[in-house]
Amino acid sequence: MGSSPLPPPHRCLSMRHPFAKAIVLAIGIFMLGGLLLRSDTVGVRAVILKSATTAKEALSSQRPLSTDDHGGWGEEVVTPVEQDSSHPVNVVPALTFPNSSYSMTCDYDMERLKMWQEKYKLQERFEYTKRYALPSRHATDRKSITKLHQRFLPDEVKVVDINKKYQAETCPAPLVVPVTQSPFPATANASDFMFGVSTTYKRFTDPRTSPVNEWTYWLTDSKGSSNGGKLILMLLDASEDELEDAYDRLTDVGIDVDVYQSDPDMKMAVRYLTLVPTLYNHPDRKNKKWLVTCDDDTFFPSFNALAEKFEEYDHERPMYIGTFSEDANNIARHGSQAFGGAGVFLSVPMAEVVTEKYDSCRSDQKVRESNSGWGPQGDILLRKCIYENSETKLTTLWDLWQLDLYGDPSGFYESGIKPLSLHHYRGGGWHIAHPWHYTKVAHLCGEDCTMQRFQTEDDFIIANGFSVAFYPSGIDFDLHQFERTFTSAPEDKGWNLDFKFGPQRPSLLRTGRKISWDLQEATINADGSVSQVYVRKHDDPRWKMTNGSPMSKLDGIIELVWLPSST
Repeated sequence: MGSSPLPPPHRCLSMRHPFAKAIVLAIGIFMLGGLLLRSDTVGVRAVILKSATTAKEALSSQRPLSTDDHGGWGEEVVTPVEQDSSHPVNVVPALTFPNSSYSMTCDYDMERLKMWQEKYKLQERFEYTKRYALPSRHATDRKSITKLHQRFLPDEVKVVDINKKYQAETCPAPLVVPVTQSPFPATANASDFMFGVSTTYKRFTDPRTSPVNEWTYWLTDSKGSSNGGKLILMLLDASEDELEDAYDRLTDVGIDVDVYQSDPDMKMAVRYLTLVPTLYNHPDRKNKKWLVTCDDDTFFPSFNALAEKFEEYDHERPMYIGTFSEDANNIARHGSQAFGGAGVFLSVPMAEVVTEKYDSCRSDQKVRESNSGWGPQGDILLRKCIYENSETKLTTLWDLWQLDLYGDPSGFYESGIKPLSLHHYRGGGWHIAHPWHYTKVAHLCGEDCTMQRFQTEDDFIIANGFSVAFYPSGIDFDLHQFERTFTSAPEDKGWNLDFKFGPQRPSLLRTGRKISWDLQEATINADGSVSQVYVRKHDDPRWKMTNGSPMSKLDGIIELVWLPSST
């Protein structure tokens, strides 16, 4: 926050000139080759040597990325060479890495493209770009933004028609991406923590709201075994068969869980408070340091970092740890307290106080006092129980995020921060996000690289796992400020998010200065690589010029494949 805006890029030759672009490409490839030949990234030199031949071809065939006179994405695109009688099938050997099973193939798998076209309701003709990235792990600190000395698009934008077939092509050299030597999700040790969640069986089983995938990420080693964390799940109005079904679903993926039935006669705020004595009275509590209440849409993307942070706190004294809402309106409305969706962490001595005072803390009078005008609030009930029965006050942990946001959340997820928790990502009035897919790349390059930003020479920014954004007019703004793509609710005063986010820079939505492909799915492949599918719709209201015209008339897919690091 507060750093000077980045200067506009200096260009001695216009990148609209194909010869200039080819020269820069050639220089970039050989500079990259020199860097990699000195690095410990095994096998990349072979890829560079094979890819360098494309520099010669560029002198005669390459055209610059098109943008129109207003700085839009533009419509000058290239169709790949079709397979037909005049162009028989051309087999291009995959670029392989010596002594490894990893390879790069840039063919056009029309069956997959057809599947994506149907799944995401794309046009029959759409832009398609496939790019490889190779993380290089180093003992450095995580940066909010890392500049890469490579272009994201080494050649033109390709347009495919799902009714046709195309010749395979030679892959460009991979993006070489420096990342920290952060731990992998599978190494997380959550044995100090026990979590309590209250929800409904319907919400638990609905594919649109089920938390099983997300819980598998932060409560297991992702290989079918628990990471030591314990989950206590309270299900409202669930039958015995439904309780057993929930238990089976969770234990089948490796989660250490006990499932109980909630009392339907309790008010929601009281059910929330009841989680604390339920956790405290559990026989596994004697082996835990922290008892945590959270929502079914609370997600911990970096559990190694979370566990490391809690080593700084004294679990032997009463502690109440959490964060505020980002919205000052909500603090004024509900009070200065831990907002539960971000996660509320109680030391065992603190949970003991709440358990001892439970009956008085849930009295009808206390429930009435917890009504902030929006009905009784469990967070208020818990805060009152702690504040009125101990000297303990909230310890704020700002890297936990309640995310009381409406609208487009990209300004948050593209900010380069490393959140310890996420919340409200399933829509229903709040924003929509897919953190389980965002974090799959962490299995390959470590927890730090989730949502880490990488800026290429041609003004693309990869917010790893969330989006790939292009800035056709250049990047002439402060990347260390959040972009204000979102709003607060229900009343946006213009400043009520500032105390947590800091003043935000103006949104670039509907300005023609930004166009973005958003991650829709990620897959961990059999060879250990991770494929990310980023999608952009031509009629997305965000990607328009100031006069209302679309920045592109075509839908688009970017497939970004991360190769396992060899370091």
